[in-house]
Amino acid sequence: MTEANTPTLPIDVLTDYLRAQGLADSEPLQVSVLAGGQSNPTFRVSAGKGREYVLRKKPAGTLIASAHAIDREFRVMKALGQSDVPVPKMLAYCEDESLLGTPFYIMEFLQGRVLMDQALPGMGNAEREAIYREMSRVIAALHAVDYKAVGLGDYGKEGNYVGRQIARWTRQCRESTLPVNESMHKLMDWLPQNMPPGDETTLVHGDYRLDNLIFHPTEPRVIGVLDWELSTLGHPLADLAYQCMGWRIPHDLWRGIGGQDLQKLGIPSEQEYVAWYGKATGRDAAGHWDFYIAYNLFRMAAILHGIAQRAADGNAAAPDAVETGRKAGPLADLGWQAAERYTASR
Repeated sequence: MTEANTPTLPIDVLTDYLRAQGLADSEPLQVSVLAGGQSNPTFRVSAGKGREYVLRKKPAGTLIASAHAIDREFRVMKALGQSDVPVPKMLAYCEDESLLGTPFYIMEFLQGRVLMDQALPGMGNAEREAIYREMSRVIAALHAVDYKAVGLGDYGKEGNYVGRQIARWTRQCRESTLPVNESMHKLMDWLPQNMPPGDETTLVHGDYRLDNLIFHPTEPRVIGVLDWELSTLGHPLADLAYQCMGWRIPHDLWRGIGGQDLQKLGIPSEQEYVAWYGKATGRDAAGHWDFYIAYNLFRMAAILHGIAQRAADGNAAAPDAVETGRKAGPLADLGWQAAERYTASR
């Protein structure tokens, strides 16, 4: 993305809106673009002492149907405000496109750490293990939420989540004007034919990973789970396996810890991490684990392919969208390897 295409906001209009909501006074706003986020432009807004917010909005341009669901992000985080899942406080949602060009919401700004590298460089082994245990605790807490009791009974369809997701991302790939690689084609055919038996429905994040969490500035404690754009009602093991892709993905490809000496780092193995979750929730993930890994690598590849498509169409939010989109093929290759392992284990 060129400098001319960096997202901007009409400060006067935003100032009037925030004042009307009781979120700003006479001090001038300070607005900056927050790093991260491939789809929805996100800004930090300072409105005086003690008034630090995050503004997140839909991007402009022609959008893929059902993408950029900031209304759902706002709803789910607001619903979780009194749960054991740490989320920022939701402050306002606005559908009026005449203000900032697209719908947007305002939430509190959380001062903490966003950890990008799953190898957690610069930390001691005890702190690394504590970080991973906290991630496991939070996703287990999410899957324990009584979604009907918090007002999310209609937040998605119950049952067949994985099947519906496979169909959705397959359809998006096939409708794309950009070609997909051979592994993607194989996965689109293989996944629907190898669905594990049994089903379960919980609230799922859909994008649960280290860099979508804000940790306390000094403690190994999550103070906020962010980026709920892909959240819905779904299968908890599919949600867990999404995070666990990191153990399969090499660090030099994208965000992974695959191939690293985890014991030396004090980071749990994939099997250990899954076992922590199983102990906390009573769920047995091991039986069909490679299927869920294959499914998630396919899904992630499809998401990145969509980012590449938006870059080609000229409406991607992040400057590295083209480079990110190029990772779709290698992730699909890893997904097909997991599928072959699953087939061999049957």
